Amino acid sequence: MKNEKFKNAIVLTGGIGTGKSTVASLLKLYGYKIIDADKISRKIFNTKKEQIKKIFGTDDRKELRKIVFNDKDKLKTLEDIILPEVKKRVLELAKKYEKDGVVYFVDLPLFFEKQNYPEFDKVLVVYTPKDFQIKRVIKRDKVDEKGALSIINNQMNIEEKKLKADFVIDNSKDLKHLQKEIEKFLNML
Repeated sequence: MKNEKFKNAIVLTGGIGTGKSTVASLLKLYGYKIIDADKISRKIFNTKKEQIKKIFGTDDRKELRKIVFNDKDKLKTLEDIILPEVKKRVLELAKKYEKDGVVYFVDLPLFFEKQNYPEFDKVLVVYTPKDFQIKRVIKRDKVDEKGALSIINNQMNIEEKKLKADFVIDNSKDLKHLQKEIEKFLNML
């Protein structure tokens, strides 16, 4: 299965606070299947809690985020525990969905940053300008602007992601606008 391409898959990605989860929910409402890498990651995390606690001294996700967020080596250690199994599960589901012969979406938040899924070659980016991202992250994560920026700046710039994408959904207005953007995209498919 070396670098087998999944021709019906479209990666769904964006940046923190761009509304990717909202887009995924709306795509589900339109009847599309979504492979949610974050959800898979959380399940795998829960099965590895003992190992994680032994290494990091905690298995609390918020505590861990603080630990690995500022230490690339510790982040890599955590990723090495979780990501191989996440990828295995994502590819198992993709193989299963591929048999249906219809488009499905693979929600991979850090698709461009990690570059560890060469099996997928079509990418949809949910876009919103950086100032909108900042406001949304402040509101959602209850952090100040500095905190929001440190999270956002840890990811590839949203403008760069937009340029790399095959498809872009603009989420810089309200929900009604977002719905029209999704419908426009789906009609294009």
